[in-house]
Amino acid sequence: MGQGGSVEAPPPSLEQLGHALAHRFAQKCFSPLELYCFNSVFRSLADSESGVKYWSETTLCRFLELPDALGAGSVIFHMASYLGAFPFPSQAPAILTNEALLKVVTIFTERYGAVIKRRGRDMWLRELYRSMAVYDRSVGIAMEEEEKRKSKRILSGGVDVVTGEGGTKGFAVDEAIDDEGDEQDDDELVLAALDSMDANEVFKHDEKLNVHHSIIPTDNLLKLIELLLLIAPIDPQERVSTFATQISDKRIAELRKTANDILSSFGVEQNPGVTFKTFNAVVSSSLPYLFDGLNPLFEHFLFAKDFDLSKRNPSATPTTEITPVIPPAKVTLSSAPEPILRNPGEILDLNILSQLSFFIKGNNLFRRLRPLYSGNTAGFSMGSFEKSVFNWRAPSILLVSGTLLPANPTSTRERTLSDSLPPARLPSSLSLTPSLNPESTTLTFGAYIPVPWKHTHKNCFSDSSTILFQLSPTHDVFKASNFSTDYAYFNKPPTRPSGLGFGSALPHQTQSHQVSHHGSHISLGPVSLHLDDALEFAIFTHLASGGGSFHTSQLPCRKNKDWQDRFEIEELEVWGCGGDEEAEAQRREWAWEEREAEMRRRINLGTGDIDADRELLKLAGLIGGDRSGGSV
Repeated sequence: MGQGGSVEAPPPSLEQLGHALAHRFAQKCFSPLELYCFNSVFRSLADSESGVKYWSETTLCRFLELPDALGAGSVIFHMASYLGAFPFPSQAPAILTNEALLKVVTIFTERYGAVIKRRGRDMWLRELYRSMAVYDRSVGIAMEEEEKRKSKRILSGGVDVVTGEGGTKGFAVDEAIDDEGDEQDDDELVLAALDSMDANEVFKHDEKLNVHHSIIPTDNLLKLIELLLLIAPIDPQERVSTFATQISDKRIAELRKTANDILSSFGVEQNPGVTFKTFNAVVSSSLPYLFDGLNPLFEHFLFAKDFDLSKRNPSATPTTEITPVIPPAKVTLSSAPEPILRNPGEILDLNILSQLSFFIKGNNLFRRLRPLYSGNTAGFSMGSFEKSVFNWRAPSILLVSGTLLPANPTSTRERTLSDSLPPARLPSSLSLTPSLNPESTTLTFGAYIPVPWKHTHKNCFSDSSTILFQLSPTHDVFKASNFSTDYAYFNKPPTRPSGLGFGSALPHQTQSHQVSHHGSHISLGPVSLHLDDALEFAIFTHLASGGGSFHTSQLPCRKNKDWQDRFEIEELEVWGCGGDEEAEAQRREWAWEEREAEMRRRINLGTGDIDADRELLKLAGLIGGDRSGGSV
């Protein structure tokens, strides 16, 4: 008792603070209708024990319609059980009560911004990691030996949080070890979650969050990636069962193959699991939209649909159950949605499309891709490429795949290519993954080109939103830099140098003349993709020194490493990001250029100088602008 006779109020308990946070989420992050639907869905399917209503793993997986064939249900439930205790990991795993499940939905749908105003995205990604991770003692012991003087055990409130004796033990990933580098960030995390409630007393509980002695088990991450690939195109009111019907043994094998390519970027071959440092680096640089599919998946809680009411609380009766009734949207034949991918290609299928959506926003891809060019259909020539791709007035995606060339040329064509390259030879990227067989492993690279294609007689084209990437056997993304603007080029014979590619500077015409007569080497950028003018061979180069038009790899397993993949092109595709309107505009453009070309063929100026003739035609108003045709 103080001098004034007042008694200091005890600090709120973790349970009270968690309850307050859930209440704040309900107030700030959801509309009344969404809350009504959520509460109705929860009550309809909840189990009850000792007066506590909760959801089991079976209920959650069945409501979300997670396919058993992928085995990801247990991973999602583990994540939900952790997030239900947010922001107090010592309280995990949480029973999925109404409040806990509301917090899960808030975090998975990224609606927390109205309450957590600081470090939102960083917090979100770290919480997703913690929700998947487990404590690995071998990792912990190795790190403790390496930093022996820095590591020590922390006692919180008289409870040994390493052994859990004397108190409630949470997930093993949350066993606290003094981590000086992240202590301030973790305190800010809890403060950000609770500052609007004036509840900073939480720090008296010494809630320390630790990620550096934990890993995500490889199998669990693989299962989750397979699910994320499957549901990547899902809309908020679209049933997962729509995609589950597509699951066959063949589709599962394809999903697993693509998921393994993505998993390879985490360096799992060299490690027993995925650490937070690796997880954060890979997701931030190469998979920024990996978890976007969880948002519409968990928004299923927030609108009425024909969910299965057969699993009710045995004591409930149909007359006491409240089910919100929202008229479904009318669907007519004319308003039927476009298929996710109209015509799969030899490289691009539904799985690769989902993989692309992990670093290119899905609303630019799903139901928006139109095949422009396929080498195996139109022919591997620069002319057919130009005819199919040019005049597409929207972004496009190039995909190229093939197998590595042997170290020693086995044909005249291979020898010609080898002679055109600098004499220094770098190892292939497959040398970074010894388990892969170079003779049977398919390499797939690509580029996102945000602008229309054009000839590059003097300068490269495109802009800083260009993306260079690899899809298999390891997923990697190389974003454009501002160091150089040599993003893309296209030169067809007889122009020199000829070929197409990304990230390499165009030599001056005098230098290109020397290339053809004196055997000078092709100029390749530090991070670049080059396709020869016959579209027969491709070269991807990665120099860790960087300094080119694209940033070097940020994957921990590849960072600071040099490699070069020289491969024979087996498949080459270009896909336009657009629809019927863009296709019709391209058709009109080509028709106009054909009329212009016909007019030029009928005019014979007889000067013998093509450039002079062109200038005269411009003065006459028959051609003009920077285009291959002109305006009449």
